[in-house]
Amino acid sequence: MVTDTATSVREVHVDAITKAVAELCETATHELPADVVAGLKKAEASETSPLGKQVLIEILENVDVAKRDMIPLCQDTGTTVVMVELGQDVHIVGGTLRDAINKGVSKGYTEGYLRASMVDHPFSTRVNTKDNTPAVIHTEVIPGDKLGITVVPKGGGCENMTKFQIMLPSRGKEGITEFVLQTIEESGGNPCPPLVVGVGVGGSSEYCMYLAKKGITRPVGQPSADPETAEFEKELLEKVNALGVGPQAVGGTNTALAVNIETYPTHITSLPVAVNLQCHSARSKHAEL
Repeated sequence: MVTDTATSVREVHVDAITKAVAELCETATHELPADVVAGLKKAEASETSPLGKQVLIEILENVDVAKRDMIPLCQDTGTTVVMVELGQDVHIVGGTLRDAINKGVSKGYTEGYLRASMVDHPFSTRVNTKDNTPAVIHTEVIPGDKLGITVVPKGGGCENMTKFQIMLPSRGKEGITEFVLQTIEESGGNPCPPLVVGVGVGGSSEYCMYLAKKGITRPVGQPSADPETAEFEKELLEKVNALGVGPQAVGGTNTALAVNIETYPTHITSLPVAVNLQCHSARSKHAEL
């Protein structure tokens, strides 16, 4: 239920949020976004390694089977990362935003028969929470009266390859390039390439990591709006693919589908850089309430 009030504040009931999140969880784990599919098809057409090309053919077959038969794209249905854009003129009614999101995740994963991967007490008993809750929730307040929700099921194999470093500012583009290439080369087949590479540059330590995660949600083939950053993305993608890691690390010319860089101003003494890798099953779905 969504209603408008006389004061121009728009009310969104928690039930609508729960319903949307549950549907996004199921859809995201079964249907790959069109931009990712197009990127995989482009990679398959250009791959020079026969074995790498065969891997890409099989990945695309898996995409078709998952959507047709409603089978998860990957058995690892991931940590449920939820990115929320909350309009400042939206009023959540009937409960809390966090509870509504987690209720939706629980509903989506249990009713959708998706693998529950979240464990409580992570350094000791590691007891499975049974419904993939709690979600990892990032909320940004934006102008307007809309509520945007993006669900990103993030697999463990690629998430485990995340790297962060604070460099001296003098390292600049050269240091960032070396760090990105080293991260991908050392990760090998663990993140299931071809990858979407999210790179965060700037901000503080924790915000830089968020920027890298945000980078993997940008559509494949959509460059940064900043011309200088867009050119750097292009340079990095060429160098990443020149590594020869290839699809599923069998060798080839398509190690990544995209390198997406997100930046933020930073302190004069710092150059924070984070790399977050997303596997070829770059799952995400968005809804707006």
